[in-house]
Amino acid sequence: MQFTMKQSTKKNLRSLINRMKAVKTLFFVLLIFSFVRVSAQETEGFIVDEIIAKIDNYIVMKSDLERAYQDYLINGGNPSEQARCQYLAMLIRNKLMMAKAEIDSVVVLDLEVDTNTKRRMDAIMAQAGNTPEELEAKFGKTLEQIQLELRDQIHEQMVVSKMEGKISEGLEVTPAEVKKFYNRFPKDSLPYFSAAVEVAQIVRVAKVSESQNDEIKKELMDIRSRILQGEDFATLAKKYSIDPTAKVNGGDMGFVGRGVMVPQFEAASFKLTKNEVSMPVKTQFGYHIIQLLERRGNEYHARHILMSPTPSDADLERAKDFLDSIKSLIEHDSLTFQKAAKEFSDDTPTKDNGGFFTDPDGGQKVEVDQLDPVVYFKLDSMQVGKISEPIVYRTDDGKTAARILFYKSRINPHVASLADDWHKIQTATINEKKDRLLQKWFKKARQDVFINIDPAYDYCGILNE
Repeated sequence: MQFTMKQSTKKNLRSLINRMKAVKTLFFVLLIFSFVRVSAQETEGFIVDEIIAKIDNYIVMKSDLERAYQDYLINGGNPSEQARCQYLAMLIRNKLMMAKAEIDSVVVLDLEVDTNTKRRMDAIMAQAGNTPEELEAKFGKTLEQIQLELRDQIHEQMVVSKMEGKISEGLEVTPAEVKKFYNRFPKDSLPYFSAAVEVAQIVRVAKVSESQNDEIKKELMDIRSRILQGEDFATLAKKYSIDPTAKVNGGDMGFVGRGVMVPQFEAASFKLTKNEVSMPVKTQFGYHIIQLLERRGNEYHARHILMSPTPSDADLERAKDFLDSIKSLIEHDSLTFQKAAKEFSDDTPTKDNGGFFTDPDGGQKVEVDQLDPVVYFKLDSMQVGKISEPIVYRTDDGKTAARILFYKSRINPHVASLADDWHKIQTATINEKKDRLLQKWFKKARQDVFINIDPAYDYCGILNE
């Protein structure tokens, strides 16, 4: 059984591209859903959960397969046992990579796993739209349990990614290979892509005034005094901290090692003696007061209260004025938009790409249905080649900011072509080549580990030559 279904040249190119994306995002699907582990008796139509595959010390649960397959269907996939087998093969391959990573001594640092886990957990808290209590009620687990299970998934994702990188190191495709791949598809089966645009942004986060910073520090100093006078730290953290997890854990960060927290927080924590409460400490998130509870070697256990000043209207106007000046320089050819984005933009994901938004595969031509709706509607009132006036918006991490948009180009709905869709076709070519390489690796690597698959899935032929 191949990890991706064989395609005849009659298959539509869009189908192949979408399927490659589905395979590529399998771990993202699992990260979103699999930390909500299925209970002994399902309430959404699944039967009792069970182990359907063992790969050395690793297992694949029936619920893992069902969640991946259901997400495939939700995203427009056609129901088929072949597709189900594809996802089972992917899950088994990932567990095989985990087992082989142990044999080959391929490891990821705990620090990297912990950092990614915290970032994902913060994103879940910020995007879920729930209070911690609602999130716990929804999943039937404490935040700590959710985080521990999420950490396991992220660890697996990182190990598999490292193994895939090792296996496919140096993999490239030539322009001739891309053209050959494209020419395999009959002209009447080429997909019809929706409109796509090239659009870039320069973001300026509103910087708060010193007076507002001073006000926040004063509030924290008052809270600190109340703690020193005997009030309960956890109770005050639940009441005043803007850290979303504080409502549940009272600001308790648990034991963490060096490098997990931002440098300013870590440095302040290591300077404290046991039970000492710090003066306000500034980080990228705002101002904290920190209490050290315990330290053991390079690990420390601290809790904190976080507060952050809110930008005033005047702060926001300064950000808009700054962008106006940048726009003027660009329009008078004193500066390119790309250079200005790299030098001045506060948005890390886009600044390194000259400010340009990218599609999931890193391509600069983004289909309009993949754009942020706010950006899409703004482009609707702009001319190609123009730069917008400063637009106020809120960043993904909740900061008040302004941005200018550069509408570089637009491609109308069209039949796939090498000229307009080179990056999409190149990515599909690379993925197909990588897929063949991983199939070859699987056949060889499975000789090194124990694999047992539930007989009910024999029809998938995953272990057949």
